[in-house]
Amino acid sequence: MPSTKAPIRVAVTGAAGNIGYAAIFRIASGAVFGPDQPVALNLIEVGPGLNALKGVVMELEDCAFPLLTDVVATGDLNEGFKDADWCLLIGAVPRKQGMERKDLLGINGKIFTGQGEAIGKNAKKTVKVLVVGNPCNTNALIALRSASGIPEQNFFAMTRLDENRAKSQLAAKSGTHNSVVKNMVIWGNHSATQYPDFTNATIGGKKATDVITDSAWLKETFIPTVQKRGAAVIEARGASSAASAANAALDTVRSLHFPTPAGDWHSVAVLSKGEYGITPGILFGYPIRTKADGSWEIVQGLPIDEFSRSKIKITETELLEERAQASEALGIKL
Repeated sequence: MPSTKAPIRVAVTGAAGNIGYAAIFRIASGAVFGPDQPVALNLIEVGPGLNALKGVVMELEDCAFPLLTDVVATGDLNEGFKDADWCLLIGAVPRKQGMERKDLLGINGKIFTGQGEAIGKNAKKTVKVLVVGNPCNTNALIALRSASGIPEQNFFAMTRLDENRAKSQLAAKSGTHNSVVKNMVIWGNHSATQYPDFTNATIGGKKATDVITDSAWLKETFIPTVQKRGAAVIEARGASSAASAANAALDTVRSLHFPTPAGDWHSVAVLSKGEYGITPGILFGYPIRTKADGSWEIVQGLPIDEFSRSKIKITETELLEERAQASEALGIKL
């Protein structure tokens, strides 16, 4: 019997790209919002991607998903973000050889300015926006500042891929399954400076540092392995992470949609208000707990030792530099 619930409308940019393609079929299947929650898809592409998008829509039709109510495929941002409950901003210009980070911030800044403006004008005022396209923290800040009328707390940048990577590494080292690794937070930027905090993580209910007593491994192998995992995938596969990135994006949406299990948290970047001494006004990875009413809060009071504080400072500094570079490139104050 068809569900009587109103559909959740999800807008996806870069919908015909590798990450978008890996994500949208799982959204349509009910794997994200639940087996009785109808969904509608607004799929957004540009240029050559529009032709490929036609094929994606054909495949969605051929899947005959019971929960998928309708699909909008468009190159127009106003149409693409119309009435959206969720926006997954996946599409972004990748960094090319010889391109400075500032150049990338300027190019993507214009893209995310336009997307933010269109979201503010067309999406529901309760819309939640997750930025996946890199550099996602600063791109999310640009979209946030451009989206008039949308609450700041409804913008997020993805650090879940790093969280998932960190959990799998701790599980492998401890000879356990990743499902028993909890309380992992990724502080800061989704970049090679992010800090996967093993000091507050747990394995099977015990402190990770009590289960893995090899401090040198945690500090000198675990951290850089997580930080550089994306580069390792590119070297091995010849292409950047797509399926795992899509999976992490959907994990993030699910974790922000459903209440967080007692005693745990999940990691996502949100606008800093100064929590844990971080400079306000940057999108910073924090430990987040989602409440039953759909709102969220930063988990407070976690102990931060001197080692952790030094790592967190490095990623904070990078985000401040990115914000300054993006502000200069766009000619606006972020």
